[in-house]
Amino acid sequence: MDWKGRRQSDNIEDRRGSSPGPMGDSPFGRRGLNIPIGGGKGGIGSIILVIVIFVVLQMMGVDVTSLMNGGSPSGYDQGEQTTSNARPGANDEMKAFVATMLAETEETWSGIFSAAGKSYREPKLVMFSGSTSSPCGTASAATGPFYCPTDEKVYLDTDFFNEMATRFGASGDFAEAYVIAHEVGHHVQNLIGVLPKFNRARQSMSESEANAMSVRVELQADCFAGIWGKFTDQKGMLERGDLDEALNAAAQIGDDALQKRSQGYVVPDSFTHGTSAQRAKWFKRGYESGKMTACDTFSGNI
Repeated sequence: MDWKGRRQSDNIEDRRGSSPGPMGDSPFGRRGLNIPIGGGKGGIGSIILVIVIFVVLQMMGVDVTSLMNGGSPSGYDQGEQTTSNARPGANDEMKAFVATMLAETEETWSGIFSAAGKSYREPKLVMFSGSTSSPCGTASAATGPFYCPTDEKVYLDTDFFNEMATRFGASGDFAEAYVIAHEVGHHVQNLIGVLPKFNRARQSMSESEANAMSVRVELQADCFAGIWGKFTDQKGMLERGDLDEALNAAAQIGDDALQKRSQGYVVPDSFTHGTSAQRAKWFKRGYESGKMTACDTFSGNI
């Protein structure tokens, strides 16, 4: 891909190098330090203990005021901070690539929404290493990239790209871009009401029914990623072989391919993302049409 030198999105939260504990990004939990006030057994002793802790923290150079206000010693705030100083200069090219790809999705979907008389609300993308917290649960390398509709953020451990190349045989910058575009596709689904509708409906579905509907949701996100791919190609960003990289990536992470690789056989009722053939098919449909109307995965056969 010819991506260098293009606009980079500001909607990046770089948490690489941060290691939040199970209670969140502050050692005292996300809500900050709780101070027991008033009567009750041990009340005065607790207050004295807190004063001692305050003195020690101040001597260590920790901003106690920020802790009381729900902040963290590192100055990292999940809802506001867009960059992290935990690893200055670490993997800058990867961050530049991710920020550029996110910017390209912003331009694509802003244009599509604007043409329909609507406004596109841009998502944020959280880059992390190892694990991090999210309203949708802990994000880790094991979970893979995902979109959380609660905070409208994409969570990405960029080590997943290495795993794609070494474990799944899906290498290349456009293959990596496809992953980002797919997750942004879920954000588009959230904005147009697909995800909220699915999350309400799945509460009354059996597991197999919910899995089948999940496949349709995921394939539509693949189709939306294909739409982004078409607009990217029209800008002259794609090079020979790039489209094949994305189609190969879609195929390599199909449910049937993953199950065959891990257990030697497939269980169709447990599919949640679609087969290799389906994922490649719907990405290609979005790429060839460039239209959201071509991405109706909820009607008829898929």
